[in-house]
Amino acid sequence: MLFPTLEFGIFFLIVFTVGWGLRATPLWRKYFLVAASYVFYGWWDWRFTGLLFATTLINYLGGLALGGTKRVGFRKFIVGMTVAVDLGVLAFFKYYGFFLTSLDELLTALGLHRDLPFLEIILPIGISFFTFQGISYVVDVYRGHIAVEKSLLDVMLFKSFFPQLVAGPIVRAADFIPQLHAPARLTREHIAVGTVLVLTGLAKKMVIANYLATELVDPIFFDPTAVGALDLLVGMYGYAVQIYCDFSGYSDIAIGVAALLGYRFRENFDQPYRASSLQDFWRRWHISLSSWLRDYLYIPLGGSRGSEAKTYRNLFLTMFLGGIWHGAAWTFVIWGALHGAMLGIERFVRAKLDELAPPQADEDVPVLSRLGNFAQRAVGVFWTFHFVCFAWIFFRAGSFATAQDYLKGLADWTGSHDHVTPFLVGLIALGMVFQFTPRGLGRELALAIRALPSPLLGLLLGAGILIIWAVAPDGVAPFIYFQF
Repeated sequence: MLFPTLEFGIFFLIVFTVGWGLRATPLWRKYFLVAASYVFYGWWDWRFTGLLFATTLINYLGGLALGGTKRVGFRKFIVGMTVAVDLGVLAFFKYYGFFLTSLDELLTALGLHRDLPFLEIILPIGISFFTFQGISYVVDVYRGHIAVEKSLLDVMLFKSFFPQLVAGPIVRAADFIPQLHAPARLTREHIAVGTVLVLTGLAKKMVIANYLATELVDPIFFDPTAVGALDLLVGMYGYAVQIYCDFSGYSDIAIGVAALLGYRFRENFDQPYRASSLQDFWRRWHISLSSWLRDYLYIPLGGSRGSEAKTYRNLFLTMFLGGIWHGAAWTFVIWGALHGAMLGIERFVRAKLDELAPPQADEDVPVLSRLGNFAQRAVGVFWTFHFVCFAWIFFRAGSFATAQDYLKGLADWTGSHDHVTPFLVGLIALGMVFQFTPRGLGRELALAIRALPSPLLGLLLGAGILIIWAVAPDGVAPFIYFQF
């Protein structure tokens, strides 16, 4: 069930009305929200609701087992087995075909072709997201960061809560489960923040991302050899804006819908294209995933606690595996490897520059220092943005050959540029404006409308949705992160 559709609008109105009607009976409210979330997830294919419940039960039982013993060795065994089952389920559905195809190609190249057991496997939507949520719960219980949750119902609601179920953000149990233990409250701040986020997210997705997808990015990446370098260059920028507006738009809607139901999620994007380094970019882009990779992969690998060589290794492995998480294709592997390698290079260069930088006298600080810092930041923003855009080519390309054609085409300026129009360039510029507006502007807007009467807030939300619907292109392009 897609967010910007009439069926979801009807679904949410029912959930909102019944959910708040049950606020005096918290237990029944939770039962209802779990049932609604399973209906939401099963709308596409009801059979996968069984998978969702099975993985939830595994994580719940793993947590209970951890809470029932203090033996260090047995606790390690429990958390290891639970995480292994989670990753095994994810690997089977997401990577079975990829690894078998790669093995078949390798054996054929070596002259050792064999008939391998290929299976037609449908990838369940959102499996990566709810798998990572389950892993974080079990690991946090093991580490003692959160208490064991005795209620299966609460764990089910944590893993299945529909706003974030299929495309994130990846919600931590320590942030969400305590909210289930408190009385449900719908404050005016919840309503105002939810209204602003839902409208902002819909505008990003339905207008900017959808137009860029259908009129620029999709046709250009379909056959990069059929267009000129200007189309390819603008298409690269267009995809950078499209994926930002698409995914941050989904996150905005998810956080806004959760707020309207009385729950608070953390921010998932923080103007990532204004980042002055790649490290800064990953603090701002898909924050729930980057922080998950940091806490459950980079730090367990050793983080930056060992030698510099091991730190570079850990950075590379984290991003390499992060690339594989995004998809079962060599293009995602290359994308992750590029980011991992560049994070290491950036760290090395920064350390050398710090060693070579002369000590600065106090009297030199005022004007020249500020100008130097501004210039350094501007160069950093320019470089980081263009490296990210370059890497997006591999992320978006359907194959390595398509990515190669795209890069070759950027050097050929003799072709036509039929896809570049003032309207699309304007949309790209508008998408970039989101990166450089004052931070907290949305929060300020929410504060400004918070005092409006409730009927007027509802009217504002309804009118905003109708206006966005009117100016958006026909149809709804699938959310990019549904495939992950």
